[in-house]
Amino acid sequence: MEINGVAHTFIIVGNFQTARIFYGQLLPFLGMKIVADTANTFYGVGGRTGFGIHAPSPEVAGQRFRQGAVGLHHHCWRARERADVDEAHAFLVKIGARIVHAPQEDAFAPGYYSVLFEDPDGTRLEINHVPGQGLLTPGARIGGGYQDGTQNG
Repeated sequence: MEINGVAHTFIIVGNFQTARIFYGQLLPFLGMKIVADTANTFYGVGGRTGFGIHAPSPEVAGQRFRQGAVGLHHHCWRARERADVDEAHAFLVKIGARIVHAPQEDAFAPGYYSVLFEDPDGTRLEINHVPGQGLLTPGARIGGGYQDGTQNG
């Protein structure tokens, strides 16, 4: 078996109304069509990907995301072109997103280029571009080692 992408990711947000406004701008910008917009769910689909938010249960309403806690670390959307990352950054600044880092290159994969930002609850989100086959490129390394786990050098 070989999977065919990620069908969907849903996150619980601390403040649904605030998050709905944020994702109501972000998801359409990413080319996603909004297919559910109810009192407790907001969900978009596009690029063989679904992403949605749910309102919190009463006992966790108002809580914020805690980077490093058990659960989601961050969510990353893949851009088709490097320039798309720059365009996304300009859009994110325009809508007032908290930028963790502006577009930059990293050693996660050959040519890895990304912007890292947060939603209103502090959930980490990323938009990246990796040219070609990325980590599937023969000899590609991540974290100082090769994809099979052996170390370089």
